[in-house]
Amino acid sequence: MYCERTDFTFWSEPLNALTNGFYLIGALWMLWRCRRDGLPIATGLGVLLGFIAVGSFLFHTHATGWASLSDVTPIALFILLYLFAVCRDVLERPAWQAGLMTAAFLPYAGVVVFALGAVPFLSNSSFYWTVPLALVAFAPFVARFRRETARGMLMGAALLSVSICLRSVDLMLCDVWPIGTHIFWHTLNAIMLPWMIEVYRRHMLARRGAAG
Repeated sequence: MYCERTDFTFWSEPLNALTNGFYLIGALWMLWRCRRDGLPIATGLGVLLGFIAVGSFLFHTHATGWASLSDVTPIALFILLYLFAVCRDVLERPAWQAGLMTAAFLPYAGVVVFALGAVPFLSNSSFYWTVPLALVAFAPFVARFRRETARGMLMGAALLSVSICLRSVDLMLCDVWPIGTHIFWHTLNAIMLPWMIEVYRRHMLARRGAAG
């Protein structure tokens, strides 16, 4: 699946494997920042970021079906938990409505993946495009509550879009860049994911300050 892997040995993707350490650094940084804020969802997102680091490391070393599952599961859980947090705590919807809005991500993702599946450049990362598109769609509604939060979400969407493009060209550039571009996907996402947690954290602290 990636330029760097040339055989089935454990260390065939050393850079793809080791750059997952960036995720772990981001997870530890956010857990340190959130430790005294009393924000369970922010803490949970930090924990999931740590699992993303572990799951992705396993996938880029073992390269098996179960390792792939360990890679994508914490990513999916991170997306769903973040969406629930935005719906409940940023858009200030009741928990049951936030749950329904979060569940609606699944059919939405199915439609986007199907639509992008026929587009050559976009098809191999079609699922990941669901996230920046959703962030852009939510931003105008979030701006009604706090513009700074909406701007933070748009910054995250922009960074993720660049990251997805780098992921998408990995196999296209093998002849000229044998190590591939997947390492940049890891590097940029290791910035973007803690940033998205920080956007949520800042929103919640600002909301708490306004209520106080």
